[in-house]
Amino acid sequence: MTKNKCSLQTLLNLTRSVSGGTHFSASIILISFHVLLLTFPHPSNGDSTYMGSKNQSQFSEKNDEISCQRRVLRLLDANFFNDTQIEEIDKGAKELNIPIIRTNRKLVASENGGLHYPSPLVFDASWDYRPVHPANKRFNYPSIRGIQRPESEEDIAFMNVLELGELIKTKQITSQELTQIFLRRLKKYNPILEAVITYTDELAHKQAKEADDLLSRGVYLGPLHGIPYGLKDIIAVPEYKTTWGSRSFKNQVIDQEAWVYKRLKSAGAVLVAKLVSGSLAYDDIWFGGRTRNPWNIEEFSTGSSAGPAASTSAGMVPFAIGSETAGSITYPASRCGVTALRPTFGTVGRTGVMSISESLDKLGPFCRSATDCAIVLDAIRGRDPDDLSSNDSSIDDPFQVDITKLTVGYLNDAEMEVVHVLESKGVKMVPFKLNYTVDSAQGILNFTMDVDMLAHFDEWQRSGQDNVYEAQEQWPTELRRARIIPAVDYIQAQRARGRLIKEIRESFTVDAFIGNATDWEKVCIGNLVGLPIIVVPAGFTNITNPPPGGTRRRTTVPAGIYAPPNRDHIALALAMAYQAVTDHHKKRPPINDIGPNDKIPDPHTVIYPPRVLHL
Repeated sequence: MTKNKCSLQTLLNLTRSVSGGTHFSASIILISFHVLLLTFPHPSNGDSTYMGSKNQSQFSEKNDEISCQRRVLRLLDANFFNDTQIEEIDKGAKELNIPIIRTNRKLVASENGGLHYPSPLVFDASWDYRPVHPANKRFNYPSIRGIQRPESEEDIAFMNVLELGELIKTKQITSQELTQIFLRRLKKYNPILEAVITYTDELAHKQAKEADDLLSRGVYLGPLHGIPYGLKDIIAVPEYKTTWGSRSFKNQVIDQEAWVYKRLKSAGAVLVAKLVSGSLAYDDIWFGGRTRNPWNIEEFSTGSSAGPAASTSAGMVPFAIGSETAGSITYPASRCGVTALRPTFGTVGRTGVMSISESLDKLGPFCRSATDCAIVLDAIRGRDPDDLSSNDSSIDDPFQVDITKLTVGYLNDAEMEVVHVLESKGVKMVPFKLNYTVDSAQGILNFTMDVDMLAHFDEWQRSGQDNVYEAQEQWPTELRRARIIPAVDYIQAQRARGRLIKEIRESFTVDAFIGNATDWEKVCIGNLVGLPIIVVPAGFTNITNPPPGGTRRRTTVPAGIYAPPNRDHIALALAMAYQAVTDHHKKRPPINDIGPNDKIPDPHTVIYPPRVLHL
């Protein structure tokens, strides 16, 4: 091939061609041009070859374009075609690929968020588990009697769901009174924690009154009857904003009842607030600020379910619903010292919920205890007819599990207190290691998550809205890079994911295992495979560099209990057994009194440590 120069104008024309003639990701232009600058010396002002002069020969222009195309192919690790083949690719893209791309985009990608036209390619996390009990049978909750209403609102706020439900059932408190208590706490502590996006006062009062009216007529819907709660603000509720935590969508109202909201409404629960989601479900930064950890308010909550975690921890709600694609249940639950369940993929329907990845997204509860997690899961599990990945839950009743018949492994990073407590309860505990050969779990997850996310927010990127995103190093950077992931390599990543699933399944020789809840490798593997995990508080340590005179701020110590897909009941049963003889989950964060020589920081002057990004 004749040695030639690749002009910027030719490169721009090429990228417009590849993108279908509309706004194209800045990354392919900038990266390609960067390659050119490294390859060729800077042209002089009079260099007509570099400037794409009209006087160039047709032959030179043709070679110029092929040179540019070859450099773009290099970004895709596909620089192995000869010149004739590159011309054929260019011709085929213009005549076939681009018309198809434009047609499909017009059909399904004109709206952001993945709420419409779900992919028929459905991920199934099942390992062919067959439940002992029928799938539609509800759990058999433990009964508690003799619960008396505490005198202080603070004590009421930190009661668990079963206890609050007993107060309502025995008419020691009304749902309307309880709702007012939690609305007051939300408004009192939110200026410090920045955990609430929208208060739903009017709806809450209406739902609480309906709960009280039903009870007065002798109708009791179960343990969530009249119990206030919060939803992560990627979950749609009609007539209220669903902002996705993003400046781009902060005034968005979606006239749709999310499946999980409908389930909780039918159980009698009372929605009091839409809680912070990190912007487009990425980390703890949102358009109004950054959510803090109630146990150490100079520290951020981490993970995009920051609002549900912080609000539950602070006694601002009895429970909340969050989501996870890659760590956004496990990380904030661990940081904020609450009990939370990331259920088996497909257990909870996602209709009306902003989508990142249709094969990774999961909804789960943040609660005071594992018992509460079981109660909430029982209310929201089941087949959602509009979510193709959801299923009739094959989870057995966690309250019926005989833990003495279980063999539970523990990894070398497990919290040994959990191991010893379960062993003392009759569980057979054995050292354990997951064996697998796939060493690219993070890469598989990134390819899957980023390409899927870009498909749901294609219009957002093309229209340039990513330029006003709250944190430019987050989604904007990832999704620009995702624009040049070839389809064939996305499929190869899914094949590698299939191999990983096979190897993890073969390695899972125990009923469950105990391990670090926030180890990034396990977070990637757990989400790719669809494993359930329950995070439980396992203690507290002193913060580093406390102020002179000390502080009551603490660092939480979490533990993770992992189970195979559709064995959520085993993880729940083990967590309930652990919490039956420990009280870490009952501790209250020092929001009101952080120490004699410690001060609550000004929200606008807090210095944050470096972020670890989780979705």
